[in-house]
Amino acid sequence: QVQLVESGGGSVQAGGSLRLSCVGSGLSLSRYCMAWFRQAPGKEHERVATLSRDGSSNYADSVKGRFTASADNAKNTLYLIMNSLTPEDTAMYYCAADFTICGEWFHRYDYRGQGAQVTVSS
Repeated sequence: QVQLVESGGGSVQAGGSLRLSCVGSGLSLSRYCMAWFRQAPGKEHERVATLSRDGSSNYADSVKGRFTASADNAKNTLYLIMNSLTPEDTAMYYCAADFTICGEWFHRYDYRGQGAQVTVSS
């Protein structure tokens, strides 16, 4: 059974940092294009970072320079390091894997995690 399980969410004050982890089971993350999404209450899913099979990464303008996506293939784990957090970063964060492409639409990914809540207070 394929699973993606996020962890590392929590509550932090503005300006703080968090590291999210996404552990894969039943699949080898290195064979997939990986992405981090977030969904704030009442809003659509927003793709915030992608990590391609060749190791290249891309970020949404809203997080560029503050968030970093990386992977540890030996641990089959994807990470999202989030610095300089603001209340606008408050959302449920999800990892997702697709065998073909890191598209814009969350629900089109082959596999999706259940999410980790991040809450940033001012």
